[in-house]
Amino acid sequence: MNDEQLLRYSRHILLPQIGIEGQQAIVDARVLVIGAGGLGSPAAYYLASAGVGTLVLADGDVVDLTNLQRQILHRTAAIGEPKALSGQRTLAGINPECHVIPLVERLSGERLEAEVASADVVLDCCDNFATRHAVNRACVKLGKPLVSGAAIRFDGQVSVFDARQPDTCCYHCLFPEGREVDEVRCAVMGVFAPLTGIIGTVQAAEALKLLAGCGASLAGRLLLLDGLGMEWREIRVPRDADCAVCAVNRP
Repeated sequence: MNDEQLLRYSRHILLPQIGIEGQQAIVDARVLVIGAGGLGSPAAYYLASAGVGTLVLADGDVVDLTNLQRQILHRTAAIGEPKALSGQRTLAGINPECHVIPLVERLSGERLEAEVASADVVLDCCDNFATRHAVNRACVKLGKPLVSGAAIRFDGQVSVFDARQPDTCCYHCLFPEGREVDEVRCAVMGVFAPLTGIIGTVQAAEALKLLAGCGASLAGRLLLLDGLGMEWREIRVPRDADCAVCAVNRP
């Protein structure tokens, strides 16, 4: 790191759990954020400001007026613009040293696997089960840690699924694909604006800890937040030995 970087990231470097080596790992890292909406906005903010060297921001949607209540990456002037491009512009103003790669697409198939393969950590900040399961399959197959978050109404959840740890679960262990679940969307159910900030920020914290190699991750644990009562609950999530994804696809 140069002198300017040492100054910019000095408050991280002062932390003995991170130090220069941990911060250098953050600077050298490539992180994939899938979704530049309510969760992806705060996550990307903190990842960029903390010094992640390359941040891939993938979102095929455009900014809508209804997004601005919680999707803090975007401004009123960006309405109608692809979220990935709007996010790139905002993050450049926060930390020009962070190289933001905007992908104006919904990643799937080989494209998804290629981006996951290139990333050190993947953040699932999307809003639908199909994408979540596809991202989980790719991360398990390629041995990449996945930081997953969700927020609806006043309820949030966040966890880490790390296929590098043989005894921890994957997203499919917790929410088996094909099981009947109600797909709830903000457009129908609503979402408390700061809730997405809380969950997205926790996702960023978990990603940075993984990159710097400090602390204990949420792997094997699911945090649930009742935003109305402001109460956290932790649930231990065991690995499913018969999981159709991680039981056969771990690297």
